[in-house]
Amino acid sequence: MEIVQIVLGLVAVCILLAVLARWAGLPYAVVLIVAGMMLAFVPGLPRVALDPDLALAFFLPPLLQASAYRTDWRAFRRNLRPILLLAVGCVIFTAALIGAFAKWLVPEMPWAAAFALGAILAPPDAVAAAAVLQRLRLPRRIVTVLEGESLINDASALIIYRFAILAAAAGSFVPHEAALGFLMLGAGGLAVGFAVAWGTIWLLRRLDDTLLETALSFLAAYAAYLLGEALHVSGVIAVVTCGIMLGQAQHSALSARTRTEARTVWQFVDFLLTSLVFILIGLQLNDILSRLDGRGPLELAGLAIAVSLALVASRFIWVFPATYLARLVPAVRRADPAPPWQHVFVISWSGMRGVVSLAAAIALPTDFPQRDLIVFLAFCAILATLVVQGTTLEWIIRRLGLQEAPPAGGVDPHLAAARHVAAQAMLRAVERHAEDVLEGPVAADLVPEFRDRANHIAKVHAGGGAAAAERAARLAVRLGALRAGRAALVARHAEGHIPDEAMVTVMTELDHDEHRVRSALG
Repeated sequence: MEIVQIVLGLVAVCILLAVLARWAGLPYAVVLIVAGMMLAFVPGLPRVALDPDLALAFFLPPLLQASAYRTDWRAFRRNLRPILLLAVGCVIFTAALIGAFAKWLVPEMPWAAAFALGAILAPPDAVAAAAVLQRLRLPRRIVTVLEGESLINDASALIIYRFAILAAAAGSFVPHEAALGFLMLGAGGLAVGFAVAWGTIWLLRRLDDTLLETALSFLAAYAAYLLGEALHVSGVIAVVTCGIMLGQAQHSALSARTRTEARTVWQFVDFLLTSLVFILIGLQLNDILSRLDGRGPLELAGLAIAVSLALVASRFIWVFPATYLARLVPAVRRADPAPPWQHVFVISWSGMRGVVSLAAAIALPTDFPQRDLIVFLAFCAILATLVVQGTTLEWIIRRLGLQEAPPAGGVDPHLAAARHVAAQAMLRAVERHAEDVLEGPVAADLVPEFRDRANHIAKVHAGGGAAAAERAARLAVRLGALRAGRAALVARHAEGHIPDEAMVTVMTELDHDEHRVRSALG
């Protein structure tokens, strides 16, 4: 019961802090981690330790699969080169640079331990950046590159981390064996993810039950990760591969109802797990400080500041040259012209660290060289990047003028084009039925409705102020009708003429109608 009470208490705190973060206009990841630090020192509260195995095996798979599921696969492939430069190249560079810098700062730290610290701090956490990016209209390519990086960089860093631990235990490091192992772990993760996704899609097409299909989507995330880890390949790559494949197959494997309801469930779980992760990070401060001894506060503060600054600088040192030096090759420059420096700056500044870094640090063996110092430096770097970069990223984006103006008429042109294609196809399908002997009279009644909708969407697609005004009028009339329907339903239910079950069913239908109207009319 104590564990249940602690979890429920943390969930309640997370909800309050999320509201506070929204009111203050701050990334909620920052508010959660700072609040967790403050709670860690409140006397009388139970101490909550973050089990690294739990953090990686319980929290990471659904969060990764949710991101992979939403990934635009075509945009991901188009931007594969910059994504790999960040997710693999920048991770390796950061691990090496921070490792060498840590060895220089603390000469008694073994090289393997120094590179373990580098691997721990190498992967940025996309959750905090996403909390900022979702509130802004950014160029799509920036969002695609950052989201794509977040899907792969954890796997790259954890593979380097694994080899650093093995090197510390063996006392030696063989570069070509590490490179081969890197490729094998990644390829094995791809194979496992493909197999789990194929089996999941096969089952989804045969279940025909929204509840079971939603549960299976969660099971797939954990199955891919745990199976990958059991086979000693990359569980992260397995989850990402599975999530991307499920996202591509969702429109053929899932019903409309399942897609709608599963999306709501996944959004709830995503918020809950993300919130718990960040507040649990803050709660670890007391435990981390209690194990540090032998170094003075000023020395520890100096080391923490130096490593945090080096971590921020390392991303700039990699991203700017990797972006512009590649354009010296004429073929690359013609195929992909250099982006503005403002884009590169925002990508460089979006390097906040999070749960994977802390979980990897805590998971170090108890007899690992300089373990307590590594955990402390990792926590400080996570805190520094979240607080400094997390709170200033939105301000920097606005100052650099990267926010895109709202589309003319208030509707995204790509969205309007997609609706236009669907509306025309539906109209043609209904008109074909009008010629049928049996279904003709019914289809003839429906043709005016579908034609009216198609004509309206065509106007919106063409743009113009008249289309925006008509859309506003349609929205007002339709929503007014839905409100009247709800009011009449509530009144009849209060009089006892409509039972609860029928009331809930019809209310749900009206809610879906309102959602459809708002979506269709922008």
